Amino acid sequence: MRLIKRIGLGALALVGLALLVAVGLIVADQLAQPPAPDLKALIAREGAYHVRIRRDAFGVPHVLGATDADVAFGLGYAQSEDDFATVQDVALATRGTLAAWKGEKGATTDYLVRLMRVNEAVDAGYPKLPADLRAVLQAYADGVNDYGARHPDKLAPGLLPLTGQDIAAGFVFKTPFFYGLDDTLKKLTAPTPKRAALPVGSNGVAVAPSRANDGATRLLVNSHQPYVGPVAWYEAVLDSGQGWHVAGGFFPGSPFMLHGHNAHLGWANTVNDPDLVDVYRLTVNPADKDQYRLDGQWRNFDKSDAAIRVKLLGPLIIRVHKKMLWSAHGPVLETDHGVFAFRYAGMGEARQALQYYRLDKAADMAEWRAAMALQALPSINYIYADERGNIGYVYNGLFPDRKAGVDWTGTLPGDRSDLIWHGYLPFGRVPQIWNPKSGFVFNSNNTPFMATGDADALKPADFPAAMGIQTNMTNRAWRALETFGADTHISAAAFRAYKFDIAYSARSDMAKVVGAVLALDPRGDGDIAKAQGVLRAWDRRTNVDSRAAALAVLTAVPLAEALKDGRLPDVRPSLSKAIATLKAHFGRIDPTWGQVNRIIRGNVDLAIDGGSDTYRAVYGEAQSDGRLKAQGGDTLIMFVTWDRAGKLTSESIHQFGSATLDAASPHYADQTPLFAAMKTKPVWFTEAQLAGHIREDYVPGGRRD
Repeated sequence: MRLIKRIGLGALALVGLALLVAVGLIVADQLAQPPAPDLKALIAREGAYHVRIRRDAFGVPHVLGATDADVAFGLGYAQSEDDFATVQDVALATRGTLAAWKGEKGATTDYLVRLMRVNEAVDAGYPKLPADLRAVLQAYADGVNDYGARHPDKLAPGLLPLTGQDIAAGFVFKTPFFYGLDDTLKKLTAPTPKRAALPVGSNGVAVAPSRANDGATRLLVNSHQPYVGPVAWYEAVLDSGQGWHVAGGFFPGSPFMLHGHNAHLGWANTVNDPDLVDVYRLTVNPADKDQYRLDGQWRNFDKSDAAIRVKLLGPLIIRVHKKMLWSAHGPVLETDHGVFAFRYAGMGEARQALQYYRLDKAADMAEWRAAMALQALPSINYIYADERGNIGYVYNGLFPDRKAGVDWTGTLPGDRSDLIWHGYLPFGRVPQIWNPKSGFVFNSNNTPFMATGDADALKPADFPAAMGIQTNMTNRAWRALETFGADTHISAAAFRAYKFDIAYSARSDMAKVVGAVLALDPRGDGDIAKAQGVLRAWDRRTNVDSRAAALAVLTAVPLAEALKDGRLPDVRPSLSKAIATLKAHFGRIDPTWGQVNRIIRGNVDLAIDGGSDTYRAVYGEAQSDGRLKAQGGDTLIMFVTWDRAGKLTSESIHQFGSATLDAASPHYADQTPLFAAMKTKPVWFTEAQLAGHIREDYVPGGRRD
């Protein structure tokens, strides 16, 4: 009994000691943090701004202010009303403090922020930004601060006050991931990483008056993004007395319209895939792990400590120490298969917000192209159109000025300084097409060498191999050529119909998969023989009534990454799994596509046409009942038109609505039925157009009318 008591007392003592240590850690961490912000002082800042937020019939905010800063403040407040949780997470992520709020799952992001030296880039570059831009960035931050201070129950510890530097840091951190830096890092840390099951993409098309049957200029804005999260689209209209008047898509934490239109011009973005990252295998000194070889000499790594705060349980936050290394090449990763440095386009760049701001306010093609020539944005395709009938395409990229005669596609030796590039090719060397004779340009995440009619096409021989320009085609690209590219007198109705095209080309990867299925020997398997019959009769369309689309898509999607790499693996395992899934959940291998393919938002649950890599793009995630719940693809869609006289009209649709997180809002899913029916709503861009459609009119912090 004495022994048991001693053990019990000893256990209690250990528990007590652990509690004391935990309390000590909590107290020490809290003492090390800056003091809590003065919420009343943050709210008081709204007195410096004069802005109104008008919500239209769909809840879209129309922000009206005397100055650009006024409008930015109003947007920050309005976006926080609709999606404060995401705006907050974006800010914490770009500060490198997400793990203190989200725990271990935020630690990788925090580490990358430090490894990429995001804060150092902002500290060096922010003071050099023009005063008008800094005023806008700070005003947007003040709008978020105002909302957060008025809703302290929603605040993450340490978020406020948000600053203009924080907003600028968001661009610094995010932009390299749009051209695949994250994929490079995953491959370095895990040579055979699990890839995403659902490919994504975007479409952009511009048609000149010469190709339209009515002399109009038309622009399709059709980015494909996740439905929710830090890169989900948010629609707004901004109107400043200083000429900042735009309508289009914004990301959480961004004060700038990223694509859409202003009064004179517009553009669409699609993701491109140039080779903008170089990886170097380093030779580490076996006698000193803190050194690497360069040009025959040992160099010291630049070392620092990431010191990440990670939330464990409740208020308990610990500081995790992780070594960071830099070489002359750039950031360094130590892996179980070697030590690698990487160098990427846009390292140290902090002017991304400047380029977006200047694009938003460009009044004509010359100003817009001058904004592009700033070369602060490292990638992304641009499809351009304007009121004067100009159209254009830019395969935008910060292309490293690499040494000729070197294979830059693989891992490079890290012991040669002549392989470390230090500049970029000028904007004039970037692949681009302006006002082609064919009268149209497009991109659907495909090669820039197939972007218009053959007579105007860019030629691969005109661009050095070291630029790493992609050469791939997508189904959407083939279909763009078979629709927009085949119609020389495109009407307004045809332009819309081509956007909502639901077919796979005979030249697509889907056609290859179906061909491989039809070539199989059934080997007496009745299900495979029946599946071949279903697919043999398929018209390669993904309408909700199709009885073959489900089987085809479920067979092909798991093979997408292999097909992207130019391989067609054995289709039998994927086909057999698709058959089993459909039989288990629907009792047959040929349910209608609408039974399987669904868009679900709150109480809204609808069949939806389209599929992976169709122009009507829908990417679904398998649910426990066998259905596919749409998670990404078509999101904010815009049809922008300037008629023969240059008069602007535009229409749009969002997959959900303006209230991206508030399930109690009437605008949580009010656009979803229209979206599923492939319909649009008007963009009330001018004050005259908006008149009669205002449902709420208020000032930030004020009571809604």
